[in-house]
Amino acid sequence: MRKYLITGLLIWIPLIITLWVLKVIFDTLDGSLLLLPQWFQTEHWLGVHIPGLGAILTIVVIFLTGVLATNFVGAQLVEFWHDVLQRIPVVNSIYSSVKQISDTLFSSSGQAFRKALLVQWPREGMWTIAFMTGLPGAALGRHLEGDYLSVYVPTTPNPTGGYFVIVARKDVIELDMTVDQALKYIISMGVVAPPPPAPPRVAAPARN
Repeated sequence: MRKYLITGLLIWIPLIITLWVLKVIFDTLDGSLLLLPQWFQTEHWLGVHIPGLGAILTIVVIFLTGVLATNFVGAQLVEFWHDVLQRIPVVNSIYSSVKQISDTLFSSSGQAFRKALLVQWPREGMWTIAFMTGLPGAALGRHLEGDYLSVYVPTTPNPTGGYFVIVARKDVIELDMTVDQALKYIISMGVVAPPPPAPPRVAAPARN
């Protein structure tokens, strides 16, 4: 009975947690309808709430914002909006910090969280997985001799908490695994190991 019970838990627990997380995200996006005027909400002109309409509306608004921001006029409007927020006390410090982090994480040209590394942590002789977040800024770089990397060392099993450290490039090992595989390895506390890299293909000999 213990074997069957554990097997059933291993099937249902991941499914229930996945559905719960999706429901939280869905309900959060669906709640965006409350920000709209009363006349636009479905309860006003249909008499009934339509589940999922807020999530669809949120995705459409994000998509249209991206389309607008990629042309010349939209880029000027975005720049003007940034200037306005940066002139407001208190708001400017919060907005600037969040914008710098989001630009670093989501920029396609950035190096943040693009590489999984193996570093010695918390002391020499002990190894853990970390992620490269970039290079030390000029204010720090002038105090360091040699080539250094900015590295984020996540905690287990919650990778959203961790430590930011600066290590010499020669002291890190770049891993042959994707960031997703490394995160799964960290969250599972080393249980879900990444698959071994596929062996290189050997070209078949040409036939005469």
